[in-house]
Amino acid sequence: MEQYLTSRGVAYTYKDITLDTQAWQEFLELGDRVITPVTVIDGQLVVGFNRQRLEQLLGR
Repeated sequence: MEQYLTSRGVAYTYKDITLDTQAWQEFLELGDRVITPVTVIDGQLVVGFNRQRLEQLLGR
């Protein structure tokens, strides 16, 4: 995911749920059907690596 976003010049904030308890809590609040990676773009969740959805939300 990081490589994908970086290669497209998209600024992002990386959060590691294994090291950051606040990030872990945020992850849990997303619901029980969420897996990593999770990307949030303008409030929209993209679960896993879904290139088509990412491109749609990024307007590309």
